Amino acid sequence: MSKQEQFLQHITEGYTFKGPSLDLGGAMLDGECVPGAIVKVPLKTINRHGLIAGATGGGKTKTLQILAEQFSLQGIPSLLMDIKGDLSGIAMPGASNAKIVERHSKIGIPFTAAGSPVEFLSLSDEQGARLRATVTEFGPVLFSRILGLNDTQSSIISVVFKYCDDKDLPLLDLQDMRKVLQYITSDGKTEIEAAYGRVSLDSVGTILRKIVELEQQRADMFFGELSFEVNDLCRTDAQGRGMISIVRLTDIQDRPKLFSTFMLQMLAEIYATFPETGDVEKPKLAIFIDEAHLVFSEASKTLLNQIEAIVRLIRSKGVGVFFVTQNPTDIPESVLGQLGMKVQHALRAFTAKDRKAIKLAAENYPISNFYNVGDTITQLGIGEAFVTVLNEKGIPTPLAHVMLRAPQSRMDVLTDEEINGIINRSELVRKYNQVVDRKSAHEILTAKMEEAHEAARQEELRKQQEKVMVQPRTTSTTSRSTRAPKSTIEQIIGSPTTRQIGNTIARELTRGLLGVLGMGGTTTRRRTTTTTTRRKK
Repeated sequence: MSKQEQFLQHITEGYTFKGPSLDLGGAMLDGECVPGAIVKVPLKTINRHGLIAGATGGGKTKTLQILAEQFSLQGIPSLLMDIKGDLSGIAMPGASNAKIVERHSKIGIPFTAAGSPVEFLSLSDEQGARLRATVTEFGPVLFSRILGLNDTQSSIISVVFKYCDDKDLPLLDLQDMRKVLQYITSDGKTEIEAAYGRVSLDSVGTILRKIVELEQQRADMFFGELSFEVNDLCRTDAQGRGMISIVRLTDIQDRPKLFSTFMLQMLAEIYATFPETGDVEKPKLAIFIDEAHLVFSEASKTLLNQIEAIVRLIRSKGVGVFFVTQNPTDIPESVLGQLGMKVQHALRAFTAKDRKAIKLAAENYPISNFYNVGDTITQLGIGEAFVTVLNEKGIPTPLAHVMLRAPQSRMDVLTDEEINGIINRSELVRKYNQVVDRKSAHEILTAKMEEAHEAARQEELRKQQEKVMVQPRTTSTTSRSTRAPKSTIEQIIGSPTTRQIGNTIARELTRGLLGVLGMGGTTTRRRTTTTTTRRKK
């Protein structure tokens, strides 16, 4: 048996599955596609997650596009994080050309141009259905981990949530959270200490600064109502194709905190909402996180632990998560170990550090008798990748150098007119882009604090009035007769009105009165001098 025949048998046996699957491309040996060696992906193991890695320009985005549109044809909805803004073309059919025809003839798969049903979602000012969630939906543990709080600070957040639950104070946005924190260290301090114990002012100050940091990345646009219902991600169209929801994130590339906050909340909400599915023939939802390094580069250790736990557990809900990044080392090992499907595009070695990274990347793949992974990984062409997936028994398939099929949809972005057409027809845009601003903790506590301050002011005025009305009375006739009456000047200076006017005005008033009464001032002195002169004469 020749080497090519051995290779064909090796690939055919490794990529033959009992259940439904999709065609990813053709396996290559010595730089050429081997006829009949089709590399497939079993739908049953998509919920075991995946990795799409490779240097810029290697074809990661097109691989993501291929998987999403093939999932859609199988009735599997997808959620795509579009950070670079180059995934919108998946909504329109592509166009065939000589290169695509040649590629597919080598692979042995016919090319059919087709678009996919698409919804556009937005976290910020981009067009699309708005994604929002309330602070309450995060819960104290997740909210604390997003802020990167220590145990003491996290306990204060737990007190805030408990207090708001006990007092029916809706925690909808960051403004509500800030108002509650301010309240429990001012007007509500006594009440909180009596019910929940002492709250450190320094710790509250730290939490408020963390919230300000989150607000500077415009996370306040994400917190609030109307909350997005994750079940709306699992829709199909009239033809039974899975809906592809594209989150437009082009304006938050420099705000990784907001991106990681959204992603973690979305995963947590899906895990809390979706029912347990067990082993199913195909997943309920696939999630693609492009530029995944943005999620992990700013994440604290506790946040990483939370992501690892969710990725580990969410597959029981019938959800597959695919991380797209340049190098596998961008993904923490604890998360990387959970990814059953791996698509590795070319890596480039420009420095000693790059060569070490390539060596580590090569060790993530099964040993092959047909490839020198460390050498070949730097020589992969555009649209080529090393692929291994999990078979239906959870065992990794043989490593294959694959020429990937071309996307059936457009490999370019949509025009503004085409995007507006999709948005205008969207049911989700009409549902979620309405402004909801109901009475919440901020308004309730603000009114309560104003009422308390007004009551305190009225009480102080009442005390002052009582003090003025209750004056000491003397009944002794001797005291009244012997006490000398106050002069006009003394009455004026001792008057409360004169004291309130101020020293300067009081002096001017006194001088004026002295002049009028003939008891002082320049005029008085002049008259005295004139009288003395006449007497001498």
